Amino acid sequence: MRITRHEHAALRLEHDGQTLLIDPGAFTAPLDGLSDVVGVIITHEHPDHWTAVHLDRILQAAPGTPIFSTAAVAAAADHLVTTVAPGQTYAVGAFSLRFFGGEHAVIHSSLPTIENLGVLVNDTFYYPGDSYALPDDVAVDMLAAPLGAPWLKIGEAMDFVLAVAPRRCFGTHDMTLSTIGRNMHRERLRWATEQHNGEFYDLDPGMSVDA
Repeated sequence: MRITRHEHAALRLEHDGQTLLIDPGAFTAPLDGLSDVVGVIITHEHPDHWTAVHLDRILQAAPGTPIFSTAAVAAAADHLVTTVAPGQTYAVGAFSLRFFGGEHAVIHSSLPTIENLGVLVNDTFYYPGDSYALPDDVAVDMLAAPLGAPWLKIGEAMDFVLAVAPRRCFGTHDMTLSTIGRNMHRERLRWATEQHNGEFYDLDPGMSVDA
């Protein structure tokens, strides 16, 4: 399975000639090569993780593509969305999906708590959305860990990587960071990954890694 990073939190997973997209949002440039898309996962309702424009483009290229997300996204989207809860599993094309989590990380007490989904794909790759939700009892081969956000403290992100103990890891969710800040946070997550003899990858938008 090939994983390609796009801007911010958007990810493209390719396996057996099929494509799964995760979190194409407002900070992500228009995606191309969409005819092989068999599924879309939106981890939560914030616009940096999905836009109607991205969904329209995807479904024009691949009509009928199933979308998996929270109840809030299902209510807001103009397309049919399958509402997902933590603990549920689905199979879509060449991809098995197992969902975790439930709540977005706290930004501030003045803001309402919203739903958030973490997802394990093909029992190999884990992406937590905007949370530090752990994939219970799973040995994670590849982890996409958040690098920067209004809710993120880098020490907490490091603890998350230490808890998951992935064999391999790369950073995502980073458009709020300067180049200096991104590189600094990558080094922190690299350290955390290496504590369990894992390998950390510096992936910029458009770069890929095989899982």
